Amino acid sequence: MTYDECLSFLFHQLPAFQRIGAAAYRKDLRNTLALASAYDNPEEGLKCVHIAGTNGKGSTAHALAAVFQACGYRTGLMTSPHFVDFRERIKVDGKMISKDYVKEWVSQFQGKKLPIDPSFFELTVIMGFCYFKHLDVDIAIVETGMGGRLDSTNIVSPELSVITAIAFDHTAFLGETLEAIALEKSGIIKQDTPVVIAPMNEEVLPILASVAEDRNAELHTSAQHIETIHTDLQGAYQQLNMSTVLKSVELLRQQGWDLATNAVTEGLNKVQELTGMMGRYQTLSKKPRIIVDSAHNPKGIDALLDNLKDEKYKELHVVIGMVTDKDVDAVLSMMPLGATYYFCQAKVLRALSCDLLGQQGMRLGLVGECHGSVKAALTAAKEAAGPEDIILVTGSVFVVAEVL
Repeated sequence: MTYDECLSFLFHQLPAFQRIGAAAYRKDLRNTLALASAYDNPEEGLKCVHIAGTNGKGSTAHALAAVFQACGYRTGLMTSPHFVDFRERIKVDGKMISKDYVKEWVSQFQGKKLPIDPSFFELTVIMGFCYFKHLDVDIAIVETGMGGRLDSTNIVSPELSVITAIAFDHTAFLGETLEAIALEKSGIIKQDTPVVIAPMNEEVLPILASVAEDRNAELHTSAQHIETIHTDLQGAYQQLNMSTVLKSVELLRQQGWDLATNAVTEGLNKVQELTGMMGRYQTLSKKPRIIVDSAHNPKGIDALLDNLKDEKYKELHVVIGMVTDKDVDAVLSMMPLGATYYFCQAKVLRALSCDLLGQQGMRLGLVGECHGSVKAALTAAKEAAGPEDIILVTGSVFVVAEVL
C-alpha cells in the first residue's frame, strides 16, 4: 500500500467530520476505547497536557509544545484539523509523523479486521498515541478535536488540563447554550488533576468550578490584563493564549518539570519555527499584504477584527468562505462594511455555496462578488488590490487551507 493509498483510505473510506460533518460524529468513546485496547493502550503511561476550548486551543497547544521543545524535552503534539498535510496532526519535536509510519500503521489496522467501524478522527488519535509511544516522548501536548467529554482524545490521564476560551460553536453537538458547551469542555477535567482556564464569560465559570470541585481538581485562572508577552505569533488575541501557557508552565514546574525561564522565553518567541504552526493571523506576503486567519465563529472573528483595527492600509479586500454548520449570519453581520468581498466555496462537502454566502452577505450590506473557487477569489483580490492594501482570507479552516 502506497502512502497516497493510505490517505485515500483515511479520507474517503472512513467517516471524517472534516469532510462530511455530522455523519462522522460519534456520541461515545466505545470505538476509541476498543481501538486503544487493540493497540495495547498506547495512551497509558503517556505524560501529557490535555487542552480543550472553542477558540485559542490550537495556538495554546503549539506554544506549550514549543516551550517544552526549547526546554530540551522530546515533545509530542496532536492537533486538528490540518491545513495542507494530514501529518500536521501528529508531530514530535516539530517534525510531522513519517509517511512510512503512517503506511505501516494503516496496513496493520486493515490486517486486524476489528469488528468496529472507526471514524477518521478516532483512528488518527490512536495512531498518534502509538507514534508517541514508539518515539518514547517525554511529554505530549494533546488538543481535543471537538468538545471534550466525548472527544476521542479524552482517554488520557494528563499532568494538567487546560481549557481555553469558550464560545458558541458546534452547537448541534455540544449544546445551544454556553453553559451546555462549557459542561462538555469540562469533561477533560480529571480527578485530582489541576486545571488551568483562560479568562471566561462569567456565566460559564460556575460550571467549570463545580466540575473541578467535584473531581478535587485545583482550578487556576490565567491572567487577563498583564504585561506584553513576547511571541512570534501575530495578533493581539495571542496575549490571552500566552498568558494561559505561562500559567500552565507555572503549575508544571510545581510538578517537577524543568522549565527554565530563558528557555520558556525562547520557546514563545519561536513557536512557528519549532512547531510549524500556521493559519492564525499569518502573513503570507507583502504589497499587498495577504493575511490568513482561520477564524470561523463570532468570537474568533471578533478577535480577528480587533487585530485589523491596529493595521494601516488603504483598502481591505476579504476572501471569505464558510461551511454550512456555522453561524453564517452572525459572522457576516460582524464584517466591516467598507471592505470589498470575494465570496467563495472550499472544496469540501460541508462548504456553503458561494452563491448563498454572497446573497446573505449582500443582504447584510457587504459589497462583493461570488467566485467559483478559493483560487479564483484570491486571484481576483490580488488583481484588484493595490500595494498598500490588505487581503484578508478567513471564514473557514478549509478556505485558509486551500490558500496555504
